[in-house]
Amino acid sequence: MYKALKISVLSICTFCLASISACEKNNDIIPNVFVDRTIFITQPTYNQLNAVGGWIYLNNEGVRGIIVYRKTIDEFRAYDRNCTFDPAEACATVDVESSGLSAIDNCCGSVFELTEGFVINGPATVSLKRYQTFFDGAALRITN
Repeated sequence: MYKALKISVLSICTFCLASISACEKNNDIIPNVFVDRTIFITQPTYNQLNAVGGWIYLNNEGVRGIIVYRKTIDEFRAYDRNCTFDPAEACATVDVESSGLSAIDNCCGSVFELTEGFVINGPATVSLKRYQTFFDGAALRITN
């Protein structure tokens, strides 16, 4: 019985490690670049972030810029604008649609929702690259 249990635990651990490795490969579609930016949402430049659902672009950050989206009163999301379908393509940049709920790559037609960065419509199959956000009520730090 112990031998069978040991084999089962080993099998489960192996499966979990393989799953984690597969996820990491998907996250490496967009190159890793250093990101460490703090913005103060009380500044007029960032006024659009004062309301839930508001968003801005941070140009010259990440690979092709960053979309900062206010998910809730205390939560923000920050995504690289580089599309995950064919990231090396010169036009593989996502833009927030007029609804403010999704972002589209006009080159390949992939659509991503902004609350979690998931793919709504392909050909992309991998979510937008997400950066960590930390909010203290006034300052929003975006980093990786």
